[in-house]
Amino acid sequence: MKQCYFCSEKNAVIDYKDAYLLRRFMNSLGKIYPPKKHGTCAKHQRELAQAIKRARIMALIPFTTR
Repeated sequence: MKQCYFCSEKNAVIDYKDAYLLRRFMNSLGKIYPPKKHGTCAKHQRELAQAIKRARIMALIPFTTR
């Protein structure tokens, strides 16, 4: 089982303005990967989904690619 990236990296913060970090947890179509894919824990998966949704609204990352 993979360990949560955010739990292992103590200084990693989920921020909606960090588009590069958020794109790591999305596929090429703009969908959010499930927790099993990257091994994020439930707490950080909720925070990550919220940050991705905020970044989409602020037009930092696209909703879809087409």
